[in-house]
Amino acid sequence: MKICVIGSGYVGLVSGACFAELGNNVTCVDNKLNKINNLKNGVIPIYEPGLDELIIRNFEQKRLQFTTNISKSIKKADLIFICVGTPTKTKSNEADLKYVFQVVKIIKKNLNKYKIIITKSTVPVTTGDKIQRLLTTKTNKKLFEVVSNPEFLREGEAIRDFMFPDRVVVGTNSKKANNILKNLYSPIIKKKGIYFNTSRRAAEVIKYAANAFLATKITFINEISNLCEKLKVDVTDVSIGIGADERIGSRFLRAGPGYGGSCFPKDTRALVSTSKKFKTNLSIVNSTIHSNDNRYKYLLTRIKQILNNKLKSKKITFLGVTFKAGTDDMRDSASLKLIPYLVKKGSKVSYYEPTGIKNEFDKKKVFYFNNIKDACKNSDLLIIHTEWNEFKQLNFNWLNNKKKLKIYDLRNLYSPAKMKNKNIEYFSIGR
Repeated sequence: MKICVIGSGYVGLVSGACFAELGNNVTCVDNKLNKINNLKNGVIPIYEPGLDELIIRNFEQKRLQFTTNISKSIKKADLIFICVGTPTKTKSNEADLKYVFQVVKIIKKNLNKYKIIITKSTVPVTTGDKIQRLLTTKTNKKLFEVVSNPEFLREGEAIRDFMFPDRVVVGTNSKKANNILKNLYSPIIKKKGIYFNTSRRAAEVIKYAANAFLATKITFINEISNLCEKLKVDVTDVSIGIGADERIGSRFLRAGPGYGGSCFPKDTRALVSTSKKFKTNLSIVNSTIHSNDNRYKYLLTRIKQILNNKLKSKKITFLGVTFKAGTDDMRDSASLKLIPYLVKKGSKVSYYEPTGIKNEFDKKKVFYFNNIKDACKNSDLLIIHTEWNEFKQLNFNWLNNKKKLKIYDLRNLYSPAKMKNKNIEYFSIGR
């Protein structure tokens, strides 16, 4: 099939490359010329394991193309995937749909034959209805269908999630559009996933509801971990004990610094904003947002306790600063609140991050090291912030020459008993 993917960001690039890998002819479109030229030269703008190889291979085999010519790409395509950003508005919690509607206006001008227009961007319920109205004229009603096909890609696991999905959700009442999309996804549905056809509005709600529920699980276990610390109970035992219940499941029940990234923060806020428009109270999701937004305050209290309320002139090293392992995404990472606060209180903060230096931090006040040992040297406190694999087998005595090393493990990567035997003051989450 001839596919046009509009928006060459995270979702667009992963989807485009994977569709090409399945044998389709894919054109990825973006309005940033520099990005398109880099992609043609094999320079990938995001960190996602395996994506660079997938893009380069399919580009060389001419199944994947990159261009800034959106009009030409739309006219050639049978399927158009809208994969542009829907960030949170600066003055409200609503999703900003200006990029979506900019694309829709261009599509309208270039409808030359029957096309299926698919929103993969995360959009609030009824967005598909609005797109339908914007596109419709007296003469073009039979030239298109508007379909919702939300993505469920985890950063760091995106290619696997696309190729081996739990489910593919397609929101449309059109039998013709549904049959075409079912055929498009048939190679990966045969492997594992469920193909689920529903209404367009239901598909839009499914995306937000899924992210809100997963965010709630993370927030729930983080609050339980606070109680576990008071009770001298290991939260990992609690997670195993409740996660073994099939009704609950063990995934997303790992205590840590809170959720972040490109989806959960903005999608939970957008869902609440939508609920207000329809005069519905989402008190559970509201509580999840509030608890996660304030998670860093609890972590700072623990850091102060660990350092006996003496932050000034203390050297604190962060191992990892992204919101989770497997990605270079800094959006809503706990480090963005923890590090500036510690710097403000006079701490000397350094960090090592596998994906490189981060522009979010003041380079004059927060020091990046390109190797773990230099970052940790003479530190008063090591904070394991992100669960990168290279942090799971560290020789702490080799890394640091302090007589009594202190570690605050926000990911519970190590055994408290083993750390005690090594004469390391070890602190973790909910244990």
